[in-house]
Amino acid sequence: MCGIAGYFSREDIKMERLEAMMKALRHRGPDDEGIILERCCGLVHTRLSIRDVAGGIQPMTRTYRGRSATIVYNGEIYNIPELKHRLSSFPIHFETTSDTEVILYCYLVFGTQIFKDLNGIFAFAIYENKTLILVRDHIGVKPLFYYHDSVSFLFASEIKGIFAGGVKPAVNEDSWREIIALGPAHTLGCGVFQNIFEVLPAHYLVINRDGIKDCTYWKLESCEHTETYPQTVAHCSELITDSIKRQMVSDIPICTFLSGGLDSSLVSAVVAKELGAGNLRTYSFDFVDNHKNFKANSFQSSEDRPFVDIMVEHIKSRHTYLECNNENQITCLLKATDARDMPCMADVESSMLYFCSLVAKECKVTLTGECADEIFGGYPWFHRENLLNRNTFPWSYDMPARTYLFQKDFIEALKPEEYAARQYQNSVAECPVLESESDIEKKRRRISWLNIRWFMMTLLNRMDRCSMYSGLEARVPYADYRILEYVFNIPWKYKCYQGQTKSLIVECAKNYLPPEVLYRKKSPYPKTYDPKYEQLLGEMVQNEMERNPRLAEIVDKNRLEKFISSTKDYGRPWYGQLMAGPQMLAYLLQIGYWIRKYQL
Repeated sequence: MCGIAGYFSREDIKMERLEAMMKALRHRGPDDEGIILERCCGLVHTRLSIRDVAGGIQPMTRTYRGRSATIVYNGEIYNIPELKHRLSSFPIHFETTSDTEVILYCYLVFGTQIFKDLNGIFAFAIYENKTLILVRDHIGVKPLFYYHDSVSFLFASEIKGIFAGGVKPAVNEDSWREIIALGPAHTLGCGVFQNIFEVLPAHYLVINRDGIKDCTYWKLESCEHTETYPQTVAHCSELITDSIKRQMVSDIPICTFLSGGLDSSLVSAVVAKELGAGNLRTYSFDFVDNHKNFKANSFQSSEDRPFVDIMVEHIKSRHTYLECNNENQITCLLKATDARDMPCMADVESSMLYFCSLVAKECKVTLTGECADEIFGGYPWFHRENLLNRNTFPWSYDMPARTYLFQKDFIEALKPEEYAARQYQNSVAECPVLESESDIEKKRRRISWLNIRWFMMTLLNRMDRCSMYSGLEARVPYADYRILEYVFNIPWKYKCYQGQTKSLIVECAKNYLPPEVLYRKKSPYPKTYDPKYEQLLGEMVQNEMERNPRLAEIVDKNRLEKFISSTKDYGRPWYGQLMAGPQMLAYLLQIGYWIRKYQL
């Protein structure tokens, strides 16, 4: 994994700006860095060396039949053998074993039509003959932001790279609507800051003197599913195991995150089988003394540790149990805001950032179980009728809980309910449905669509920023676009066969997992239940109010004091399954820090 950035301008570009952008993204690629500058375009790369450690230097330039192009690339391509085979009939001599060179030659030979055939996680920029092309992967695993005005076009893996290039941070009312009404999610294509945008998943931009052209190279479509249940199980099993094995490619050792849940356990078991007993390093995450304070609820029914123990013994991995204390988590709340460039998933994100920083000291590549629930229907809102039938985002329906701590006039001016409803309706309208489907099947398809376009993107953003903040590459085998386009069209009666949640993954995992883990009831990423953590948060938020006049203008002080002193409901989340009362305090603290950092 790497960081990329660049500057395309009608005027001469100063090297100092490119160097500043490179410095801002150095955490994404601490192993190497490079800049290439022409009169109207400069490209920046910071490298985390995973494949062809010695040879895959970027920016990389290659020439084919008189055409020269330069690339900066962030990601991994998992179908390199097939791509190389397609190139084998052309007069090409590879100088490296890196996927970067393969992508560049594929572009020079096949043009932009090759983008849809890249199987991987990627964001890259290609410069050729006064034209810049930005490309983002099918699902949007790798980030890519941009800014433009009448003179210049800037892009970067993270928003901080654009600000380092000379763009001044600014917000408007829609920025606040994103933060208050939707956060920690954000509308696809929106960078939250004023005039900051993101390249949409499965899109590429063409930038030249004529302007900016936005093109789609792939889209998710609806079609009839004609396979039987046994055929569907076999097809899913083949796709899942193939994706996991492909994503093991690396010139350095890999590890996995192992929570003891179905999804990460299957990934870990497949990898362990391929590597052999005792050769896989696995990591699990929890909080100091959490077993003393854990409170089971409808969203989080059990602790992870007993199931992690079972899996470690089952696959014979070399396991490390990582723990986070209150000080670690509090410290990383602000670092997580730095990593995301905006308020994020509060302590759900800060703890992940802390854990990734520990893993990065020992490994540079990890495989995770992210995205299985969104694609295969694992969340409560796929199953509970009251959530399925809500005409709003089912993981974020409690607007009063979101707005309670803010000043009444501030909220009335923003109209967050209307904004959230508009974004919801816009997304639902884009969902491809089949007219032949029943009403309930259409509802489930729309829920699946919303999960893929919204909730999954929030978690992918969390994983990318938390891991890359410490130079750790996190891969997501379930987020293979081949899996997504196949499973999206499988009817619910197969996804929840005979009442078994995520029955297709369960069937795939029967040859890999013990029954205790195979049929474990879903439990999300862990969070702390320590009352001392909540007390510390309250004190920090009150201190932030005293030092931050802008935050004091938009927060209702009386309500905040009452909220801090009251008992929090851990079972009533206002976002997802984990973000409840304490996380609202943490989110408010991040908002205050965000305001101060960017002088908003």
